[in-house]
Amino acid sequence: MLTPGKPVKRGAGADTLRAPNVLDSAVQDRDVLRDLARKAEQALMGVQMASMDELTLLSNRHGFEALAQLGLEACQQLGKPATLLFFDLDDFKRINQLYGRAEGDNALKTFADVLRIAFRESDVIGRLGSDEFAALLTGADAVEIAAIRARLEEILDERNATAHRGYDIRFSVGQIEFDSRLHQTAEDLLALADKALYAREFDARHC
Repeated sequence: MLTPGKPVKRGAGADTLRAPNVLDSAVQDRDVLRDLARKAEQALMGVQMASMDELTLLSNRHGFEALAQLGLEACQQLGKPATLLFFDLDDFKRINQLYGRAEGDNALKTFADVLRIAFRESDVIGRLGSDEFAALLTGADAVEIAAIRARLEEILDERNATAHRGYDIRFSVGQIEFDSRLHQTAEDLLALADKALYAREFDARHC
């Protein structure tokens, strides 16, 4: 019975009815969110690393294919054209044989830098494997190979002149224009590029 003016005695279970500490709860929530953010960042970094060529820091074949597919889908939605360019370095095996694999790696990194400079940020560039590279030009059709070759060679000439390696980096380039009636995916375009590159290597070995 409550009597006015008389203090209320606390029962044995009074502590269990104490209001939760809001500050403690906020700290716990912050720690949980921070941990989730850290795990998400690590997962994203893992995906990026799995899609990146460690030597050139371009997209590897898997990463290029994924990004190129997004680019093709965007072009289709907007009714824009797209063109795939594919490259390989001339006499790359000879560079490795005469100057060593480390020098061959330097040649690959140099060419990757040239591609970064020559193309737009909206273009997708990557290393398909060995000395083979590709670039998907979104919103571009009937790409003038001669103009692109001249631009790349101009940049390469500057690099070749200052490097004093004993050899010059040169390249060959091919072109496939995207046609949704013939190519459904970026994988289809890369398959055609693979055939063209293989045919080029076959001709080089037997000429």
